[in-house]
Amino acid sequence: MQLTAEQQAFLETIRAAVMITLRPDGTPHAVRVGVALVDGKLWSSGTRDRARTRHLRRDPRSTLTVIDSGYGFLTIESAVTLLEGADVPRQSVQLFRVMQKRPSGPLSWFGRQLEEDAFVDQMVREQRIIYQFEPQRIYGMG
Repeated sequence: MQLTAEQQAFLETIRAAVMITLRPDGTPHAVRVGVALVDGKLWSSGTRDRARTRHLRRDPRSTLTVIDSGYGFLTIESAVTLLEGADVPRQSVQLFRVMQKRPSGPLSWFGRQLEEDAFVDQMVREQRIIYQFEPQRIYGMG
């Protein structure tokens, strides 16, 4: 499913979201995440050992609600692809450059400023992965 121009514009300005995955018993598991559109794909960052990652390995369905500071929202029911492997640390640089609105220079990470190579090393140490959302149904807006 393609995003409309209005939905894309919303996602290009809002980074705060709630991601819902399904536990083995079918109950929802909700967490706050950051999201960004990277080359037209909706991405979020995680690690291999997170509960949401385990849930997605079993069932790739996820509902993502992107929330602005008022009453605007966009809910995206998705199938999630886990991006893993050697490219992910560099892809994480792309993701966080968009999220932090920093096309170049150091990136912020837990209160520190990291040069790009140090940031890549940190992504490797943390075993970062990327959640790529493939919209199945989209609704809401401001």
